[in-house]
Amino acid sequence: MIRYLNENDVRQLLTMPMALKLVEEALKARAEGRANDVPRVRTRNPEGTLHVLQASARDLNRIGFKAYYSVPSGTGYHVNLYDMAKGPLVAMVEASYLGMVRTGAASGVATRYLAKEDASVVAMLGAGKQAVGQLEAVCEVRKVREVRVWSRKPETSAKFIDALAKRLNVEMRPVKDGAKAVEGADVINVITKASEPVLRGEWLEPGQHINAAGSNSLIRREIDLAAVKRSNYITVDSRGTARNECGDLLPAVENGLVDWDTLTEIGEVIAGRAPRRTSPHQITLYESHGMGIQDLYVAHTLVELSRERGLGIDLPVGAG
Repeated sequence: MIRYLNENDVRQLLTMPMALKLVEEALKARAEGRANDVPRVRTRNPEGTLHVLQASARDLNRIGFKAYYSVPSGTGYHVNLYDMAKGPLVAMVEASYLGMVRTGAASGVATRYLAKEDASVVAMLGAGKQAVGQLEAVCEVRKVREVRVWSRKPETSAKFIDALAKRLNVEMRPVKDGAKAVEGADVINVITKASEPVLRGEWLEPGQHINAAGSNSLIRREIDLAAVKRSNYITVDSRGTARNECGDLLPAVENGLVDWDTLTEIGEVIAGRAPRRTSPHQITLYESHGMGIQDLYVAHTLVELSRERGLGIDLPVGAG
């Protein structure tokens, strides 16, 4: 029998504080050698693209993967968990909402370790589905008083603000261009599908922290080369994944300004093996691409909670 959780089950069980805790644990475990993560593998064909992220965690006795298949009509996401010691598949978790929340949580963890302690103004460059988790997470780790929202489509910004301002109890307002959003902000969340930069280095000010979470392909760029140059401290979720997917950093690598192999990983910061922000004037940059280990830790906990709360169903898979 395997435990199956659908999207509704996940929404009932998963909270942002929980996701922040689990993502931080996952990143630390990997940095300390207690967990493994395999960079995303993509299988492309004319009809669509299959994406697979793999991970394992000895502390949880779990090994598994998240797979999602993208076609023009939509994308389906599932996390599959196996008993690492004995072998059987033990659970399958639908993971669209899970992915949005854990991606936001990763930026929240980075903000906790790298942003100024008194950070209170957030710039949102991008206001789509994935932006929700980004803002929720930052509001959990810092006392946010103001959020400026920019999107290519003003109606998208308005919808985003309507959905979140009251729920997060924070003042939110739309702005007409990215520069106005960034001016005076302490934390900048960049979460778009842009192929050309939407954040420019000339806009940046000392002391800002940037969460760049939308560029998971070498052909995508959310921030320009000047922004990378102005960042005093750059961290990534995974060096291996960044090498494969970080379009934001690729020009800096090609110009000899950044070396994939010497980039700091946020897990190393959490584990105390790399420094946090060392000055209130530093500009810090976190490049997030997504890791299977984050999905594994979150999904495992949701499965355990589902049994306690009577959610999910057991499927007769492997029962014979």
